Amino acid sequence: MDNTCEVRSNCAAQASISFAFTGSCRRVSSTPLSRDGWLLFVTRFTRLFAYGSLSVILVFYLIGLGLTSAQAGLVLTLTLVGDVVVSLYLTTRADRIGRRRMLIAGSILMAAAGLAFACTSNLIFLILAGTIGVISPSGNEVGPFLSIEQAALSHIIPATARTEVFAWYTMAGSLATALGALFGGFVTQALQHASMTPVASYRSIVIVYAIFGAVLAFLFARLSAYVEVNPADDSTVGTATTRFFGLTHSRNIVLKLSSLFALDSFGGGFVVQSFAAYWFYLRFGVEPRMLGAIFFWANLFAGISALLASRLAVRIGLVRTMVVTHLPSNILLILVPLMPTLSLAILVLLLLRFSISQMDVPTRQSYTMAVVPAEERSAAGGFTGVARTTGAALSPLFVGFLFAKPSLINAPFFIAGTLKIGYDLLLYYSFRKIRPPEEC
Repeated sequence: MDNTCEVRSNCAAQASISFAFTGSCRRVSSTPLSRDGWLLFVTRFTRLFAYGSLSVILVFYLIGLGLTSAQAGLVLTLTLVGDVVVSLYLTTRADRIGRRRMLIAGSILMAAAGLAFACTSNLIFLILAGTIGVISPSGNEVGPFLSIEQAALSHIIPATARTEVFAWYTMAGSLATALGALFGGFVTQALQHASMTPVASYRSIVIVYAIFGAVLAFLFARLSAYVEVNPADDSTVGTATTRFFGLTHSRNIVLKLSSLFALDSFGGGFVVQSFAAYWFYLRFGVEPRMLGAIFFWANLFAGISALLASRLAVRIGLVRTMVVTHLPSNILLILVPLMPTLSLAILVLLLLRFSISQMDVPTRQSYTMAVVPAEERSAAGGFTGVARTTGAALSPLFVGFLFAKPSLINAPFFIAGTLKIGYDLLLYYSFRKIRPPEEC
């Protein structure tokens, strides 16, 4: 057993203490999800449904308001920059101030951003609303929610069940995103057939997004105190002078992970779902209703792939699972714009790439929670999440300019695939010897 495993085994022992309130270890293993656990799954589903519905129509909506492709890219970039600031502030304080409080605050910002986007077409106001509030242009997680929810889940389930629970958690999010994309595309198309203008139909989805933000605030308020860090745990966090954004003992490993996650997200930002949907429209003339169906199946396949991750991780380990599934997915990403027909592009995107694309997600999340102490999980998740959002925030600005030139609309796929392959290779080289406690 190496030194890393010895240190982390202490963390595993500490984590097991937090399950004592639910009963014996046997009881926890047979029913790993408490009422709080199920509630966190519901909030995940609700949030990702809202994100998915918005992502299909967001670029259409912004361009319908009179923005150019470059201006739409600027709005999305600054929106993600704002999410970085909000996430960093809320997640690095959540373990000390209260996880429930920060989740409710994030929900309020989500609702406020949706209302603001629905009420204005002014570029400056849109940028301000997106920067201060929480808007997801990709259909993926933004804001403080994911990091704090994962920390809370890790706090109330045994370490041996963590990867499997995270796999189902990922599946719930993928299914919700898929259904949201289908909902957004179908509803806007139906409203337009009912003589509503395209912009008005897109605005209706933005309003629904704001309503879901309010629903989330209500749901988070119903979480119990068991999702919070115990005062005894908090005493080990460190003094204010030694704490770095809520991190002490795990600072170095979190910084390494964050830099790699930022690279991965910077690459992924070139093919965020909003721009991918717009690419299908520009390349093949696909309408929003069809786009909703495409991304419904894409996210459904992605969610199913996540369920296989926990079983594969048991056999080959978390880091290897991340790499051997993510690498071929990124090769397939490069092939998407090379397909001459819509059917072949959908085949590569859906049946091939998305069938393995999300297997690294629950393993990555589980690995991050495993290699840091319990009292630093929200901060670690928040810091790595902010790194991912920062990387993703920069890309749409470039994509907007690329889409402005018809000859370059395929370039984002090539750039994304190349950068993400580089991430896979660097991740394996850097972390292949650092194992979580359950693999020791």
